[in-house]
Amino acid sequence: MSQSNLFSKIKIKKTTFRNRIILSPMCQYKADHGFITDWHIQHYSRFAFSGLGGAFMEATAIAKDGRITHGCTGIWRDQHIDGLKKITQIFKGFGCMSGIQLAHSGRKGSCLRPWDGATSIQKNNTSEDLWTTYAPSAIPTNEDSQTPKELTRSEIEKIITYFCDATHRAKDAGFDMIEIHGAHGYLLHSFFSPLSNHRQDSYGGNIKNRMYFSLEIVKAVRKIWPDEKPLFYRISSTDNVKGGITINDNINLVKELKNLGVDVIDCSSGGISGSPTLATSRIVPGFQVPYAETIKEETHIKTMAVGAIIDADQAEAIITKGRADFVALGRELLADPQWTYKAAKKLKPQTALSYLPKSYSFYLSRRDKLLDRSADPA
Repeated sequence: MSQSNLFSKIKIKKTTFRNRIILSPMCQYKADHGFITDWHIQHYSRFAFSGLGGAFMEATAIAKDGRITHGCTGIWRDQHIDGLKKITQIFKGFGCMSGIQLAHSGRKGSCLRPWDGATSIQKNNTSEDLWTTYAPSAIPTNEDSQTPKELTRSEIEKIITYFCDATHRAKDAGFDMIEIHGAHGYLLHSFFSPLSNHRQDSYGGNIKNRMYFSLEIVKAVRKIWPDEKPLFYRISSTDNVKGGITINDNINLVKELKNLGVDVIDCSSGGISGSPTLATSRIVPGFQVPYAETIKEETHIKTMAVGAIIDADQAEAIITKGRADFVALGRELLADPQWTYKAAKKLKPQTALSYLPKSYSFYLSRRDKLLDRSADPA
């Protein structure tokens, strides 16, 4: 295949992506008081020179009490900017658009790292201090979770300010795009879902009120974030729980987000009552692609498909059939950082080496020639 839609360029505002493959944000839980460490430099470097069109840093807390764990990266202090700049400079050096996901954990914060159990931090059973979590209503995620504090109107206004401050810092750090995290049961999603939002004021009740907090944040962020740079928004397309939000609810939300200047919807799902991967009984390749397709068809906004996107032909078909405008890969890229090169070699062989640094492409071209020669008859 000499032509490939997966490897076609796409321009959003004044930002051009060289292909449609994006690194999905994946928490590393390796930060030190919100600051990036050597781990992050090494982790993101291997993706920077892997030929991706763009890459998102992990969910990064806009407030100290908006972390999921003690190991989450942060953007709540100006001092965090220098470390984040190191990441954007690495990506810029290899032609990959860099992004950061701005997040507040809400009622799913104050937890142990996944390898320590991912449960709520409890008094006297860990060396790490717990902190108060916040939500639209004082409803815990599950029976093992801390009961969050219901946010007051003034506290809601502070969080909007935190998102604005974080946007200024993301701009100063040099990111090409940002994504607002409105999925997986974290703060914005918890306001949108009727399962976690039982408020009786203008932030609760009907769907218009429940989406109001997200819209306020997007409106405020869009005023700060440069017009020429893309704004992504991640949704949980459905709660997959009885009484929760549905794809039709999200269609209504996305129409409003689009009007406020969101450029791309990142279509995930689940997470309101636990892990997103537990929200569906059957995870198969591309299981969330229909959500991206439906949102795209119903709202005419660009979408990003994510979730068990495994091989090049699958990703190519998603883009070729117009089911989404981007594909986001997470675990698959962790397993194989050279996924993009291998996909290009299969789908667009004449230019595959152009997606790698010259030192890599030089040696790989020699390797390929040697392999071709070894196949010749003696």
